[in-house]
Amino acid sequence: MSGLKKILGILWIAIAVIVGYFGITVLGIPKITSGKQEDLVFGIIILFVLMPIISGGMAIFGYYALKGEYSDDKI
Repeated sequence: MSGLKKILGILWIAIAVIVGYFGITVLGIPKITSGKQEDLVFGIIILFVLMPIISGGMAIFGYYALKGEYSDDKI
């Protein structure tokens, strides 16, 4: 089970990178450069608020799973 948790930790880190890339290239930068004010506000919120929370949280979760912090034998 420990090996599975480490593999899933790598998977969570990879998903965090993919979600971060998608959020920046598809949702963030095109909205900022569109020229509309409502798109500018949405793009700033996506880039500077949501992307660090989402990608960072997923990456930290994957890092802890990779290190074995979620194993049952720790007390």
